[in-house]
Amino acid sequence: MEAAPRVAKDYSSYRVVAAKHPWRWVGTAVIALGVLAVAWSLATNPRWEWGVVAQWFTAQSVVNGLVETLKLTAISGVLGFVLGFILALMRLSASPLLVSVSWTFSWIFRSTPLLVQMLLWYNLGYLYEKISLGVPFTDVRFFEVQTTTLISQFAAAVLGLTLNQAAYSAEIIRGGILSVDQGQLEAAAALGIPAWRRSTRIVLPQAMRAILPTAFNEIIGLVKGTSIVYVLAYSELFYTVQVIYNRTQQVLPLLLVATLWYIVITSVLSVFQYYIERHYSKGAVRNLPLTPLQKARKFFATHAAVPNRRNP
Repeated sequence: MEAAPRVAKDYSSYRVVAAKHPWRWVGTAVIALGVLAVAWSLATNPRWEWGVVAQWFTAQSVVNGLVETLKLTAISGVLGFVLGFILALMRLSASPLLVSVSWTFSWIFRSTPLLVQMLLWYNLGYLYEKISLGVPFTDVRFFEVQTTTLISQFAAAVLGLTLNQAAYSAEIIRGGILSVDQGQLEAAAALGIPAWRRSTRIVLPQAMRAILPTAFNEIIGLVKGTSIVYVLAYSELFYTVQVIYNRTQQVLPLLLVATLWYIVITSVLSVFQYYIERHYSKGAVRNLPLTPLQKARKFFATHAAVPNRRNP
């Protein structure tokens, strides 16, 4: 006896109902109340002195300090990562001497505070009155200059930030290179692909996926690390607001000015980080993550479609 054929159930009369997430809404409400409470406190507490913050936020002296902060970040960031790349290659080389030099450099500069490094560079003239270039162990000199003339406040700041950044960048880049599967390099070598092309077309694109997140975090840390330069009395952003609030005694509003500018800079860098990481994730993921704008469009399109499905 044959079994009766199964008839597919008709679901056309069923109403589509959106999934319920009650605890999600409870959590959202609690967080929203907390945010509103903080915003209300910021808006109604007169001791924040937002008028003073607005007055000094775009003041010429503050903007000049901001420019110096950006200059220090750009120069130290570029030089630090270039030197870090060289140190990473030295660490990965087959030469024991190059490996030892790279390891020692990273060990010294990662083991000492950045503040101490800057002060040592700025006081280098105490150890060496003159800096010269010539033939070692002879009196032949091609170039000679007073150390205090060469190592200015700006030079000491750049040296300290660059060398400290290079020590950390070297480890970041080395880790990114080691994250690439060595089997791919062996296969490329077996196919006769030159070493330079293996590095630029196989290793580097894949290593960038591991390098970029940490590298951008280092750059963001470098932006905030420039505030340490105030010990050299160099007119970057933090030192500038210090000078102003020492004169006006408006400490908190001026600190808020510096804080807001640091937030602006790091926010812009975070946006760049997101899109650059998204670009280099091609090939690593099947579908690229949606951008915030695409997520917003999808959210509104989805929620607009639900009522239409309820009432066909």
